[in-house]
Amino acid sequence: MTLKRSHIVIFTALALGVLVGTLWLAARSSSDSQSALAPEKGKPSAVKSTANKITMNKIPQTESVQQPQAQILSKRVAEYHIDVQLDPEDNELEAVQTITWTHPGKKTVNELYFHLYTNAFSSVDTTFMKESGGKLRNDSMPQDGFGSIELTELKTTDGISLMHRIQYVQPDDGNAKDKTLIKVRLPAPVKGGESITLRMKFKVHLPKVFARMGTAGSFVMAGQWFPKICVYEPAGQRGRTTEGWDLHQYHGNSEFYSDFGIYSVRISVPEGYTVAATGFPTRSSITSQGKKIYQFYADDVHDFAWAASPNFIYAEEPFSSPEVPGVRIKLYLDPAHKDLKERYFEAAKAALTNFSKWYGSYPYSTLSIVVPPKDGNGAGGMEYPTLITAFGAASDSPGYELERTVIHEIGHQYFYGMIANNEFEEAWLDEAFTSYAEDKLMEQEYGLIPNLVVQAGNITAPEKLTQEAWKFGSHKKYALNVYIRGKLVLLGIEKQVGTKTMNKIMSMYSKKYRFRHPTTRDFQRVVEQVTGKSWQDYFNQYVYSNKMADFSVDGITVNETKQDNQTIYESVVHISSQGGSYSKIPIIFNFEDGHTVRQVWNGDGGQIEYKLRATSPVTWAMIDPMYTVVLENNHMNNYFKEKLDNKSLMRWNLSVTKLIESLLGTLSW
Repeated sequence: MTLKRSHIVIFTALALGVLVGTLWLAARSSSDSQSALAPEKGKPSAVKSTANKITMNKIPQTESVQQPQAQILSKRVAEYHIDVQLDPEDNELEAVQTITWTHPGKKTVNELYFHLYTNAFSSVDTTFMKESGGKLRNDSMPQDGFGSIELTELKTTDGISLMHRIQYVQPDDGNAKDKTLIKVRLPAPVKGGESITLRMKFKVHLPKVFARMGTAGSFVMAGQWFPKICVYEPAGQRGRTTEGWDLHQYHGNSEFYSDFGIYSVRISVPEGYTVAATGFPTRSSITSQGKKIYQFYADDVHDFAWAASPNFIYAEEPFSSPEVPGVRIKLYLDPAHKDLKERYFEAAKAALTNFSKWYGSYPYSTLSIVVPPKDGNGAGGMEYPTLITAFGAASDSPGYELERTVIHEIGHQYFYGMIANNEFEEAWLDEAFTSYAEDKLMEQEYGLIPNLVVQAGNITAPEKLTQEAWKFGSHKKYALNVYIRGKLVLLGIEKQVGTKTMNKIMSMYSKKYRFRHPTTRDFQRVVEQVTGKSWQDYFNQYVYSNKMADFSVDGITVNETKQDNQTIYESVVHISSQGGSYSKIPIIFNFEDGHTVRQVWNGDGGQIEYKLRATSPVTWAMIDPMYTVVLENNHMNNYFKEKLDNKSLMRWNLSVTKLIESLLGTLSW
C-alpha cells in the first residue's frame, strides 16, 4: 500500500530552510563551517530510464486470452471457484463460492475459520471503524457509506447445512460488534493432509470507497470481498513450535495474510462495463441479455481482486526483458489519464525489469494497473496479486507521484505478493522492504533522492517493528514506523556493509523465501549468513525494540599551555550516545586556524572523550556531518560551538528544535 504524500515539498523546504539557517548562524564566525545538510540532488536535468531500451509495441484493441501453465510454484493450500454478479443499481454483489482446503498440518481440526473483511464497514462499532475513526490516509468514509457481507448458505458437498455452526469470534479485542472473523464447526474432523470442500452463497453490499474497497459512482473496487479462509500454520512455519490457526480481525492499520492457492472466478457485469482482475481471462468475454461475463484464472496467488467500470480506457502491451520471460501489462485508465498511458507503461517496465533483476524473476503472465476516478481515490495506491491500483485521477498532469505509486505497488508483488509475510504481525517485512526498493528505483530512473534526514527527524515516537499492526495506535505512527523507520533499518545495514553486500542480502532473502511466509528472524539469518557476523545487537535495538540513534557533542573545553616557548592548546571534546548504538560514527573537529581533523568512533561504551593537542584550539565539532547515520532522528545536538554561551545555546537549540518539530509534524505521508 502506498502512503499518500501531500504538501511534502512545501513543508520539507520550510523545515530544511530553518535547519540550514540555524546551523549557519551557530557557525557564522568560522569561515570553514560545514553545511548543515548534505547536497540535494533530487532534480536531475535529464531522466534516463532503462525501460526505454525496450521496443514499444502496438496496443491491442481487445484483451488477450491466456491459459494456465503447468509449473507449480507454491503449496496451493486453497482452491476457490467463485461465480459473482454485480448489481450496480444497488451496489451489491451476489456470489456462489466453492472452496477446497487441504490441511497443511498434522493435527486433526474440527473447525475452519474465515475472514469476512467487508463487515469492517458495517457500522461505526466495528474494530476497524473504532480504530480508524472512519479514515484511511487522507480519505474518510462518505456519508451513508457503510457496507457488509452476509453468508446466506454454507453446505458440505453432502448437502449438510453449516449455517447453525457459524460463530463470530474476536480474538484480538473481544469486540462483540465486530463480525470480520467467523468460526465454522465441522460435522466431521479433517486430518492432516486431507481436503474438505464447502459450498457457500453470499451477498456483499459494497461500501462507498474510502479504505481500499467499494464504489465511487459507477466505479467498483472489489478487494477483500469474498469469504477467505484463514491461514493454518504447520509447526515450523514462521517459527511456530506448535501448529495452529493464525487468527486476527480486520483492524484500522492491518492489512492481510493468506495461503497461496488457485482461483477460478466468473464475473458478470452490465454489458457496458470493463473488468480488471487478478490473473488473466481464459476466454473472451461473452455478452448476453445485457450482461458481460468474464472468466478469470490465477494460481500461486493468495488473494483475488477485481475492478469494474463503464469508463475504463483499456490498453495492453506485451513486455519482456532478460529477467522477465514475458508479461502482458494491462492498463485500465480513468478517462482523465487517457493521455498518460506511456508514463504508466514506462514506470511498470522499469519496475518489472529492475525488481526482477534484484529480487528474482516476475513469474506471472500478467500485470494489471487500475487507475480509479478522482472520487475513487480511496481505492488507489493498493496492491493485490498481479493487480495494482494507482491513486485517483485527480489531475491530468500529475507529478512524479504517478511513477512512484506504480513502482511502489509493483514492488509489493515481490514482497507482499510472492514472499507473503504476515502483514497482521510483521507489516514492515512488506512495507519497509517495498519502500526501500521504491527509493532505489526512483533515484536510478528519475533522479529523485529522498531526504532521509527529514524522514528520520519526523520519527518522534519510534516503536518496535515486530508487533501487531494495530498496536502502533494511530495510522501516522504506524506509517512512520512500518514504512519509514523500517526502511531506515535496511539502509542502516547497507551503510555498514556497502551497497554490493546489501544487494546480495536482499537478493538472497527474496529468492530463498518466495512463497514461504518468512519472519524477521529469517531475514536476520540471511543478513548474518551473507556478512558472516552476528547482527543480534542491531536487530535487538532497532527492530525488536524502539531505539533510534542519537549522538551528542556534549561540550568542548580548551586548556592553554606553554611548550618550548610555544602556545599549545589541549581541546577536550565530550561525545555521547543518547540512543541506540551504531558503528562507524564520523566526527569532524574544526580548529581556529582553519584546519580540520576527522575521527570515526565505534560507539563502544556509549561515550568518549577526545583530547586534541595543537597550536590552535578547537572552535567547533560536529557528529556525522554528511548524515550517514540514517537512523539518527535528532541532529540538533550533533553540533557544538566552543565559544557560544552554553545557556544561550541551550535556549536557542530548544526553540529551534520545537519549531522544526512543528514543521516536520505537518508532513503527510
